[in-house]
Amino acid sequence: MMPIQRRNFKDVYPVSTSRKLGFGHIINSSIMLSNDQCQYFLFQLLRGLKYLHSAGILHRDLKPGNLLVNGKCDLKICDFGLARTNNAKGQFMTEYVVTRWYRAPELLLSCDNYGTSIDVWSVGCIFAELLGRKSIFPGTDCLNQLKLILNVLGTMSDDDLEFIGNMKARKYIKSLSYTAGIPLTRMYPQAHPLAIDLLQKMLVFDPSKRISVTEALEHPYMSVLYDPGANPPAQAPIDLDIDEKLGVEMIREMLWQEMLQYP
Repeated sequence: MMPIQRRNFKDVYPVSTSRKLGFGHIINSSIMLSNDQCQYFLFQLLRGLKYLHSAGILHRDLKPGNLLVNGKCDLKICDFGLARTNNAKGQFMTEYVVTRWYRAPELLLSCDNYGTSIDVWSVGCIFAELLGRKSIFPGTDCLNQLKLILNVLGTMSDDDLEFIGNMKARKYIKSLSYTAGIPLTRMYPQAHPLAIDLLQKMLVFDPSKRISVTEALEHPYMSVLYDPGANPPAQAPIDLDIDEKLGVEMIREMLWQEMLQYP
């Protein structure tokens, strides 16, 4: 299921085929990326995220620095320090997650009942950064972040604000000056039309209207790579509360034993 030719970076970028670097190094480099490469990077990210979501896991901190890539264009998701199970009973879900530039509107607006769509928004921001080679929403603070988002997406209708439970937050959004938004085709004129269409479906203000990871994988832009039969979901939810069940000393011992298996 990989009819594209993956470019090997080893001749143009100082990284071995086995060593992995943060994906931000690729985005900020002078390497020219083809549509096929952008497509393949996004596919790997979505495929990994689909598995996490099927296991009931929210990553909650997706950004280029938490993605690793090697000279063969293999991409891995890392740093699960802020990951939580989705809608776990009794678990406090805070908005103080996700690096600001990749933070979904529902988090910026202090919604505490968010779900997997926050990761989809982050993927959209990463994808936009991959296409434009710079951050799409480089906010200086939360309010500035919201303004930058609305400058691109345009002023929201009342229906698009229904998900905001905090009336003060909803009132603030309505108080902002009208903006027609900026077409993504103008921001990324060299991008494939299907890439723009998928990006638009990821960067949707209302989380209930945002595309899911599975729907993104089924999008025509991903059709040359995605095979549902080759990308099965997790067999069962993953329990992240191992620290409470095993204890610190047991976890240290398990990590040490695993480390001994590698040279």
